[in-house]
Amino acid sequence: MTTVVPTSEDDLSLSVVRFTSELAWADAGPEIAEPQVERLCVEAQECMVMGKWLDLVSLMLTSADLIFSKVSEKDLECVFTVICNAVTKSEDPDQILEMAQLISAKIVQQPNDRPALRLKILFNLYNLLNIPYGRFQVYMKSLNLAINGKVAEHIVPSFKKIDSFLKEWNIGINDQRELFLTISNVLRESKSSAKDSFKFLAKYLATFSGEDAHAMIEAKEEAARAVVEFVKAPDMFQCDLLEMPAVGQLEGDAKYALVYQLLMIFMTQRLDAYLEFQAANSASLKSYGLVHEDCITKMRLMSLVDLGSSESGQIPYALIRDTLQINDDDVESWVVKAISAKLLDCKMDQLNEVVVVSRCTERVFGEQQWVVLRGKLVTWKENIANVISTIQANKVPEDASQAMQGVMIR
Repeated sequence: MTTVVPTSEDDLSLSVVRFTSELAWADAGPEIAEPQVERLCVEAQECMVMGKWLDLVSLMLTSADLIFSKVSEKDLECVFTVICNAVTKSEDPDQILEMAQLISAKIVQQPNDRPALRLKILFNLYNLLNIPYGRFQVYMKSLNLAINGKVAEHIVPSFKKIDSFLKEWNIGINDQRELFLTISNVLRESKSSAKDSFKFLAKYLATFSGEDAHAMIEAKEEAARAVVEFVKAPDMFQCDLLEMPAVGQLEGDAKYALVYQLLMIFMTQRLDAYLEFQAANSASLKSYGLVHEDCITKMRLMSLVDLGSSESGQIPYALIRDTLQINDDDVESWVVKAISAKLLDCKMDQLNEVVVVSRCTERVFGEQQWVVLRGKLVTWKENIANVISTIQANKVPEDASQAMQGVMIR
């Protein structure tokens, strides 16, 4: 088989054109193939001489696309490395973006044909680009390829660097929305961390403010999905959804009002409110894929958290029993579950049958919680000041005593 033999950069491009065109025209016979191959090589030379890098990329892509399923992955990677390298030849930002768009669009056309290799090619293109917005566009193509080609595991590790990517790309609000929503979908489709999928979905919803009411309409379905994902998740007990205008619009929506009501119950009320809601809306809950028994389990834990946030810091066993609607023998096991889930730091006083709470996770953290936190900080500041004053007061007599001892020794 013909192989790509690298020499100079221009010769390398010509080698790729010859290599791909010979394979593309191989079935036509030498009488037809040879003139076509020579014609394409001449066109490639003219493009390089005249600096028409976009035309050269288009020329190389046409033949490369035809042989994608005919050659080894090693040869394909070599071919597309040369093609992608063309973005470093031009000094025109618009032309560079056009080349990047042309290459990435061609790569994602058939996501099920060697998807991992296609993703690797896009990563290489990303690294060769020096235009931040061009990098963003290629990254978005990579995300969609990961979903459609079912190779999300290759791109998920990059999500840890999204904050630094955002600083580099400096993209607008609409691009941010597309990014966050696509990442959430990648994580959901790949059945990766439900918590991470929810986190990026929440980031998407947080980009909508009360000022763009018309734009928020597009977020209704995703807002409802976020509520359902939060309720479903067995390990999420805190969120900021209630503070988001995109979620708040569900309250008065004919289709999603019940979803908003469900969120209010899970974030601000207790088990009895959920049971009453479920009895009246069981069909709706099932339609969202919610399992009643799982909801009861989560609601019991969240009700226990609510009890733990009381000012007294003590929860009688009887109150836990009645609130969680459980037997006396099950009280301590539910407290242990809350401790294991890191919702409570507490001690169980079995003699007096009370739970003494030292720390409790807040289901929501709004204005009221900030006021409470401020009060605690003021108290801690006063306590520390008293401790410092006591230490300083005791230090003076000690210093005087040591001085007297020194005089006596002399």
